[in-house]
Amino acid sequence: MPATAPDSLLRIAERVEARLDDVLTPELERWAALDADLAVPMAEIRRLVLTGGKRLRPAFCHWGFVAAGGAADDPTVVDAGAAFELMHAFALFHDDVMDDAASRRGQPTTHTVFAELHDAEGWSGESRRFGEGIAILIGDLAFVYSDRLLHGANATAWGIWNELRIELNVGQVLDVLGSVRGVRDVAQAERICRYKSGKYTIERPLHLGAALADPQRFAELEAGLSAYGLPLGDAFQMRDDVMGAFGDETATGKPVGGDLREGKPTPLLARAIAAATTEQRSVLERVGAAEMTDADVAAAQQTIVDTGALADLEATIEQRTEAALAALAALDIDDEPRRELTALADFVIRREI
Repeated sequence: MPATAPDSLLRIAERVEARLDDVLTPELERWAALDADLAVPMAEIRRLVLTGGKRLRPAFCHWGFVAAGGAADDPTVVDAGAAFELMHAFALFHDDVMDDAASRRGQPTTHTVFAELHDAEGWSGESRRFGEGIAILIGDLAFVYSDRLLHGANATAWGIWNELRIELNVGQVLDVLGSVRGVRDVAQAERICRYKSGKYTIERPLHLGAALADPQRFAELEAGLSAYGLPLGDAFQMRDDVMGAFGDETATGKPVGGDLREGKPTPLLARAIAAATTEQRSVLERVGAAEMTDADVAAAQQTIVDTGALADLEATIEQRTEAALAALAALDIDDEPRRELTALADFVIRREI
């Protein structure tokens, strides 16, 4: 049964969104005043960041901060949460270009918006290259704004911030390579899963929050936070993979079977390939083909179910969540952050968006 977002997640989201608005609105006005041509590109950052998103990274950062002794109302952790949302936006702008995605959160992707503008205006050059170039630059701007919000962070926190950004980009490289090479190995798919999303969604936000609150306390909590954050991060991305293959477009904002059309090297597909008969494998070999039809997607979905891969992945999600919760129970933190991190774990694995 789908989980409802914890009340604390909604409260954290409100504070972070208000801070993002405080940062982005004057920046949009500043650059539009310099040159009107900058208004629409700058507005794209605001559109993506403030019109959707679960705000999970700010929430995990917040409870890492509180777990290490930080005050829940400290603006430092709000800035860190806003930095995570801008850094995530950078990744989405670029990811949509790499995947040639047409929609994100039910709206046209940025590179699509600008390619269509290029067409409508009859400008010189290739519309697609223009749209992708503008989207990449907008993503880069979001990346810079995320850094600005962490100005003044202590050396431990700054080191974590840089490491998580390296890990995110390494994961994206592995994802792109895995897609074109047709990687279907379970261990490699899970490595990609962890580095492209899991670590920077849960483990590293917890680390950053704790380090911002107290670097010495972070050193004491680091191993336990990882023992909770890593398996839960895996479970988070595995749930994303299920939604990417089977999710309802009206809920996810992405085309049905999008991961199958793109040939993403997911743990779900790797499990299906490993368990497939010769006949089933021939169906799954259509995954990622340029000419993949709706019927091919439906056949692949049914084959994934028939091989037992979906059931196996669901069991793995449960096992990793149980491991995370066992680690959380052993962590030397107060009851409030433990309770809230338990609620977040339940939401992470049972969400439908």
